[in-house]
Amino acid sequence: MNLDAFVKHSKPQPQPVVTSQEIRDRSSTFVANIFKCTTEEEARLCINHLRRVTHGAKPASHEISAWRCMVLKKEHTGLMGPDDFEVRSGSEDDGEKWAGGKVLNAMVSEAVMDAVVVVSRWYGGTLLGPVRFAHIETCAVEACRAFKQKEELDECVSTLSSLDDTLAQLRSELDSHSPGAAASKVKAPVYPVWTMSDLAKAKRLVKARENAIKSVTTLIEQRR
Repeated sequence: MNLDAFVKHSKPQPQPVVTSQEIRDRSSTFVANIFKCTTEEEARLCINHLRRVTHGAKPASHEISAWRCMVLKKEHTGLMGPDDFEVRSGSEDDGEKWAGGKVLNAMVSEAVMDAVVVVSRWYGGTLLGPVRFAHIETCAVEACRAFKQKEELDECVSTLSSLDDTLAQLRSELDSHSPGAAASKVKAPVYPVWTMSDLAKAKRLVKARENAIKSVTTLIEQRR
């Protein structure tokens, strides 16, 4: 696929979930991007987009990548549970020998799944020696940890939304068990745009909603 066709592709273009901080050492620059993916084909689409589009105007010397995906085994339906699935992974050095394995090891150590990590290096003209691998790993680990935090935040927000709905239904039911009481009008909570720094707040809100649900459920049982 040529560049024009790639840019004009009808599907939404890949967007990184997280971009690490840059590491600069003797004019070389390292930075990691992590994308969601569920297959090797999706992983390669993300890698190619980063290489050809995002970095098209300033190509990196190396686009070092690794991916891990949980996929359905051949001739399995997924109905039999976890044994129907397997982890498929891979990596590419892109000219930086052994570097892809370093990125994959970072993904394994951080238990990152259904993602592809690309560590981009712009060579500055000075050989760095073994420390370049430390820089590659540092960027990859940072991206992986932030990715896991983002996944946790997304899960908390989804849980919170579900708990809010449950609590609203229970309060409505409580009103129905209180003859003569005016029906309470509970507005759906309005939350700000969630950011990574809000993870602790989201966890506290989930706990608060769970406690509120227990309290309202107890009141309903008492009034039946």
